[in-house]
Amino acid sequence: MNGNIQPTTDKAYDFTDLFERLSHSDFRSRFRLNIADIEYIRKKGMDTIRRHAEDFVRKRLAPAVIPNDGRQTPMHGHPVFIAQHATACCCRGCFAKWHHIPAGRELTQEEQNYAVAVLMEWIRKQLLHPTSHS
Repeated sequence: MNGNIQPTTDKAYDFTDLFERLSHSDFRSRFRLNIADIEYIRKKGMDTIRRHAEDFVRKRLAPAVIPNDGRQTPMHGHPVFIAQHATACCCRGCFAKWHHIPAGRELTQEEQNYAVAVLMEWIRKQLLHPTSHS
């Protein structure tokens, strides 16, 4: 499988510092894709997973006001949900703390693209190194 995982086609973001900081969080670093998540990704393909990530970010992270902010992202059930918790893209409070993008206003399209890129990079790293802490 490792030979088939290509880098994302996102804008050239450098997530080195972000993933290093996340690796020092006991909470964030405990998230991993399980076998069912990996099989789901294999079945659906990375393009479909990206579309799911874009949809989840647009509906659950991008709005200026999220009535259940902090509780809108399930802890399991989809690989993107796992990635959201692992990368602090799960709610606006975590997103502001870890990514320095303030809550209280709608995310721009560029900020949404950034969040999707973070999620897809984490998923890609998990597929390449399932036991990794990245």
